[in-house]
Order: sequence, then structure tokens, then C-alpha cells
Amino acid sequence: MSAEQKLITTRVTEDFLRGHLDVEATAHGLLPHRLPARARRQIPDDQLAVAETQPSGVRLAFRTSATTVCLDTLPTKRVYRGFPAPPDGVYDLLVDGRLTARATVDGGNLRTVTDMRTQTAELTPGAVGTARFTGLPVGEKDIEIWLPHAEITEVVALRSDAPVEPAPRTGRRVWLHHGSSISQGSNAVFPSTIWPALAASAGGVELINLGFSGSALVDPFVARAIRDTRADLISLKLGINVVNGDTMRLRAFAPAVHGFLDTVREGHPATPLLLVSPVLCPTHENTPGPLMPDLSGGTLKFRATGDPAETAAGRLTLTIVRDVLADIVEQRAAEDPHLHYLDGLDLYGQSDHDEFPLPDGIHPSPEGHRRIGENFAGLVFADKGPFAGTADRPGRP
Repeated sequence: MSAEQKLITTRVTEDFLRGHLDVEATAHGLLPHRLPARARRQIPDDQLAVAETQPSGVRLAFRTSATTVCLDTLPTKRVYRGFPAPPDGVYDLLVDGRLTARATVDGGNLRTVTDMRTQTAELTPGAVGTARFTGLPVGEKDIEIWLPHAEITEVVALRSDAPVEPAPRTGRRVWLHHGSSISQGSNAVFPSTIWPALAASAGGVELINLGFSGSALVDPFVARAIRDTRADLISLKLGINVVNGDTMRLRAFAPAVHGFLDTVREGHPATPLLLVSPVLCPTHENTPGPLMPDLSGGTLKFRATGDPAETAAGRLTLTIVRDVLADIVEQRAAEDPHLHYLDGLDLYGQSDHDEFPLPDGIHPSPEGHRRIGENFAGLVFADKGPFAGTADRPGRP
């Protein structure tokens, strides 16, 4: 019998998961969701349906004395037809909060996107694979395994050379963040180094990441999901997807944001609530959407196709969106002292772009993610920031 055959198999239950809002039982195991079932029934397109199933910020948390841990999963990997396959998603293992090991999983399902604009795709079924971690520190310890932030992951089982049990709750404050693909982690390589994960680590909080690629569109069902989720701190990073999808005009955008905030406040009347405007993106600073892929240079980039002259008729740019969001917070501040505004240019502005340009014209590089995470933590979690407070204040997972 091999050493791996001697490992103890533990079925993964929801008690092992953190950072999710729902789970679905599948033929193989558990599929974490970042939106509840009621919200999922109202999703109008495949882009959000896929994005909310990609477990950005979702991790397994357990206590064990094991030095070998194997996590069996069924990943669904994505490739765009005509482009090289991206690297396999990475699993980050942290021991007592410190990154200790990384692994990938071979095989799995393959989702081939045949049309980038409509996200039409073909699915080729595959097999369960294993992320293996060996040589872990001896002794009792708390382990987190962060799942790939852009790869649908069905969790099948944990196998280990010592028993495992769900980790106790940390008691840290729970920070719920909603945003776009930048918040989900686009262009980041590792799940624990997307900018919200880095900011959460620096701020000593538990992360629930509702960053959805291409889909931060001020949807009412997302507002209701946030309203109904227990959290101590909430941030909403809005605007970029409304512009690059060309989904709203000025007349609709401001009332939609007011309505979104009203809904969130129904469940969180006094929770610190931070409205964050878009980070710098020269593509859309003064040019409306829609955004289109640009393959002319041999690598995937994006370009805005709207006419700047049409802003007079209400089409949106990032410059306009920032003014609208700042005005909304100013309007509501007298009645809502716990509502705050953060200009996205303070997270990633011109000097940051000069140092770490956007590789595809839209999404930050890994270094850009680190800069945004550091700036967010320094502005928001630090003393006198809107989320300042005791890191170990009892949270509400």
C-alpha cells in the first residue's frame, strides 16, 4: 500500500468553507457559490453565472497535525478558442496565516469559450484531480487552502496523514467586498494575492469577496444578497463595468446606485459602508464603452469603442462616474454618518500606472494588485480610516 493510500479521507462539508454565501451538492462533492440560490435564479447571462461560481476568496479552513494534505477537486478550466490555454489555477496553502505551499490540479473539465462577446462556450467533461501538499510543519496548526480565484472548483475530499476538523471561527471582523473583475482577481496569479485578499490580511479581517468579472452592474439581486449576509464592514466598488458594458446612461446610473445603497442599508443600517469609485483606466477615463477585445497586436488587449462627444447625451466615462459617486455620498452623508467615499485614483492612479501599467489596458498586473491592496489597507483599515477598529472584534461569519 502506498503512502497516499494510507491517508485518512475526510468528506468536506460546508463547515470547512469560508468566504462563500452558498454551497451546491454535486455528483462529486460541494460546489461553493458566491451568490445565494435566490440571486442565482435572477442572473441574466452566462458571464455572471460563471463568475459567481469561480471561488475568488473562498478557502477551506481546518485544524490538524498532518504534515501531508491532499485536496481532491474537480476544476472547470477555461480557455478561449484561438488562444493558448492559461496556466492551471493555483491552490495556496497557509499555515497559521502564513503562505507555506502552492499546488495545482491536473485534468478537470474544460470550458472552451467560442465567442468572447457572448461568452458562448462548450464544455468537455474531465476527471477529478488532486492538489498535494507535503512536508508541512509538525504539530497542531490551522490551515487554510485558498481555491483558485478564476477556476470553478468542486471540492471532493480532504486526505491527510492525521485527522482534520473544521477550524474554529477566528472572531475577526467580517469584510464583505463587491466589485468587478479587478476585485475578483483578473491578472493576479495566486488566489491569496488578489488585492482584496492582501487588504484583508493587512486589515486582520475575514474576507467575503463578491468581485464578479464583468458583472458589477448595480444589480438589485446582488444588493439583496449583501443585505442578507452578515458582515461587519462592507465596501462597494462600482462603475467600471457599467462603463465598459455601456449598460446605463447617467439618468439611470445615479438612481440605481441610490437604490442599491438603500437595499444594503435595509439589512445593515449602521454598518461602516464604503463606496469606492473606479481605479485609473486610461481606456475609459474619457471614452465611453462598449469595450471590445483588440487582437491586432497579437496579444489580447481591450479598447473602448464609444464616442466621447456622446457624454453630453448621458453616456458614461470613468471621470463622470467618479463625480456621480462622490456626489451620492455627499448627498446621503447627513442621514448616513457611516457611509464613506474612496476615490479609486487613491488606490491606483497615474503614478501607479506609470510604475505598473495595465497589461491588457483594463486589469492590473500582479504588482498592481499588490499596490491596490496596500493602498486600500493603508487608507481604509488604518487609524482614522473608515474601517479602523479592533481586528479581533467579534465577527459574524
